Amino acid sequence: MSFKIHVIDVKNQLQNYIWLLEHTISHDVVAIDPTEAHLVQSYCLENQLNLSQIWLTHWHKDHVGGVPALIAEQNLAVYGPRDELSHLPFINHPLQHEDQFEFHGLNIEIIAVPGHTLGHIVYFIDELDSVFCGDTLFAMGCGRMFEGTPEQFYHSLNRLAALPPRTQVYCTHEYTLSNAEFALHVEPDNFALQQRAEKVRQLRAQGKITLPSTIELELETNPFLRVDSVEEFARIRALKDNF
Repeated sequence: MSFKIHVIDVKNQLQNYIWLLEHTISHDVVAIDPTEAHLVQSYCLENQLNLSQIWLTHWHKDHVGGVPALIAEQNLAVYGPRDELSHLPFINHPLQHEDQFEFHGLNIEIIAVPGHTLGHIVYFIDELDSVFCGDTLFAMGCGRMFEGTPEQFYHSLNRLAALPPRTQVYCTHEYTLSNAEFALHVEPDNFALQQRAEKVRQLRAQGKITLPSTIELELETNPFLRVDSVEEFARIRALKDNF
C-alpha cells in the first residue's frame, strides 16, 4: 500500500489533531482540517513531504485556521463542503454527498453528515479502511449539535455506523477519556466499555494518543451509536451537554 497516515498533535486547549495522508511514492501529502499552518509547514519540512491538498470537514476555526497561511505560500487544491462556501470562500473543490474524487489513484467518497454543522462532510476511503470524520463521530462520543437537529444528527451517525466494521475512525479531538466517563455513566454494565475505558486511562496516563478507533469498536462502546431512536439520541446528547 502506497499510503501512510501521520498525525500532528496541535497541543491546544481543544486537543485538536491534524491528520496527514501521504502518498509514499511521491511524498505528496494531504492536510485534513489544518488547525495551524506553521505546524503543518514544519512537519512537512522535517519529514520531506510536499503539501498538495487540504481537505476540510466543516467551517469551525479550529479545523480551518491554518488554511489562509497555507494557501498564501503555494497554490493548493482545497476540498470542502459545498454547503459551507459562505464560511469557507477559499474552497476551490466544493463537495456534496456521494461526490467522489481521487488522490494518486485512491478513491475518496464524500458522505454528508449534518448535525454538528449543517454542511459537515466526511471523507471515506474504502481502500484504506479509513474515514476522516471531523467532529461528527468521536471515540465513544459525537460532536455537539451546534446547527443541526437531533433527527439530522441521528441519521448522520447511522450513515457512519453502516460503514464496514473494520473502518478506522480518524476524528479530530482527543476527547476519548472524557467521552469514556460519560459513556460509562450511560451504560455502567457494558463490559466492552469498561475494558476500553481502562485501556484509554492507561494510554492517556502515558501521554499517548487514543486514536484511531474503529466502527466495530464504536458500535460496542459508543452510546450515541447504540440508541434506537431520534428521541433517545436527543436525550443522551442533552445529558452529555450538561455532564
